[in-house]
Amino acid sequence: MNPDAEFDIIVQGATGFTGRLIAEHLAMRYGNGGAVKWAMSGRSAAKLAEVRDMIGAPAATPLIVADAADPASLAAMVARTKCVVTTVGPYQLYGEPLVAACAAAGTDYLDLSGEPAWMAEMIAAHDAAARASGARILFS
Repeated sequence: MNPDAEFDIIVQGATGFTGRLIAEHLAMRYGNGGAVKWAMSGRSAAKLAEVRDMIGAPAATPLIVADAADPASLAAMVARTKCVVTTVGPYQLYGEPLVAACAAAGTDYLDLSGEPAWMAEMIAAHDAAARASGARILFS
């Protein structure tokens, strides 16, 4: 884990229903700039800003554009944080690029996957890289 990361947590998929709930909880609990530094991430800056305002998060809450279809954007995002919480599913379609980016960067990864076959594939594909970088990959 990168102890000097800009953020403690980035919520990837913050514009979706479950991602919004996680972001709302973080906003209520920590505001922004509190004990936990966090940011919201998704494909659209405009939608992220709309959700930020809807959940009452501070206007200064960082918004990061990152897309599962753009591995470079995911790599840039994970380099900025200690941990990514993602709600972007189905994971078997959209999850592997983020798992790979986290495993390579040493960034912790958490999701809500209920897809055991995909989880087994990700362990087989990325366990060695995660162990080497110190990333913790946590499914479900």
